[in-house]
Amino acid sequence: MKKRLFKLLKIFFTSILVIVIFLIAILYFSLHQKMPDGIEGEEADNFALQIQKAVHHDKFINTDYIQWSFRDKNHYLWDKKSGKVEVKWDTYKANLDLQNFENSIITENGKLINSPEKDKLLNKALSYFNNDSFWVVAPHKLFDKGVTRKLINLENNTKGLLVTYSSGGTTPGDSYLWKVDENYIPTTYQMWVSLIPIGGIEASWERWKTTDSGAYLAQYHKTLGIGIPISNLRAWNQEQ
Repeated sequence: MKKRLFKLLKIFFTSILVIVIFLIAILYFSLHQKMPDGIEGEEADNFALQIQKAVHHDKFINTDYIQWSFRDKNHYLWDKKSGKVEVKWDTYKANLDLQNFENSIITENGKLINSPEKDKLLNKALSYFNNDSFWVVAPHKLFDKGVTRKLINLENNTKGLLVTYSSGGTTPGDSYLWKVDENYIPTTYQMWVSLIPIGGIEASWERWKTTDSGAYLAQYHKTLGIGIPISNLRAWNQEQ
């Protein structure tokens, strides 16, 4: 009886596994897109400059502080001028020094952590910041060090900008294809990133807001029907 039950359970879980693999394969082949190739040079750079003009990049450069919550789970206060970030999640609070990372500290429920777990938690906080800040300021990072820009021909005689980050962040090598409206405001980007096995997944950039500092930032994204809210968003200067 036990052997028969074990055999039936084995058949059941094997069938489930096969179905899951089959569904993943369908999802992959229906959604995966090959990354397009384009042309580097002056036209691509000018297109990127138009995007940065549309999102008030000059105001962003002069912004002192940016505050936001990512998906209402991770909370940030970024002192942009000094290169320091306060990161809060669960019961942890990390104070990251981006210029001198060894000076960073982390607490749990207000108690300073100095155990071997400290470095792991600080790196986790940094990874959170690198990912979550990108969803806030990516249009302002088109000319970062190590970035290549290519102009892409899209459907309906429109253009897009393919941006590849060869260095920096947590996952160098990631690429994003920006699509914009007639005013060069980003509407979506497609992603070819190491964390997502399916290439070309698209995410929207919505609910743009002119912040106190004048920087133009998006407050909402959606990808595969899942919303990614950027709440409590504020950017300001010291005198404000």
